[in-house]
Amino acid sequence: MTMQSNTPADRHADPHGAPQTLFSEPVLVVNQKAKLIELTNEYKVMDQHGRQIGSVVEVGQSALKKILRFVSSLDQYMTHRLEIRDAQGQPQLLLTRPAKIFKSRVIVTRPDGSEVGEIVQQNMIGKINFAMTAGGQKVGAIKAENWRAWNFAIVDHAEQEVARITKTWEGLAKTMFTTADNYVLQIHHQLPEPLRSLVIATALTVDTALKQDSRGLG
Repeated sequence: MTMQSNTPADRHADPHGAPQTLFSEPVLVVNQKAKLIELTNEYKVMDQHGRQIGSVVEVGQSALKKILRFVSSLDQYMTHRLEIRDAQGQPQLLLTRPAKIFKSRVIVTRPDGSEVGEIVQQNMIGKINFAMTAGGQKVGAIKAENWRAWNFAIVDHAEQEVARITKTWEGLAKTMFTTADNYVLQIHHQLPEPLRSLVIATALTVDTALKQDSRGLG
């Protein structure tokens, strides 16, 4: 499949000053802010050199919802909304996880309200998989190989691996990423839309929108 690249967000950053974006970097490092009481999820997103190029912030939580998250295990039954923002704090992708009973489902939209696709839990037993769909068609999937060790394979519609989530990556500067709160998204090659946006949305929110279901609470 060929892909046209006409905007800055479609290009990989180069050493000559091309702008870095969440959509151009082949390696993204997500730092989950450590909080004693994690009532509002907020993560930093950095490039492999430690420069912050985005963030993930949970939005639209009422005071009552924050209290319920603290005193109960009702979190999975609440609707969650997340914004993936660029380095300037401008929303790039919006994610909504409706209140769930069993299987989780996340709707991905752009700031103008247009839908990118959905991330839908496929099974409840064994290694959990999530399908990425757009326009009713499956365009990829995220497969948990080992959730405790943070090993996830992301594949396209043909089951070819296009990206990977891990806790470590040999190319990272160890002095900058010493906390256990970091995990890494490696994108193997530039991806076409909507797969690219769905991969980024899935990877940057895997702990907030997807992984918390494996814990049974937030």
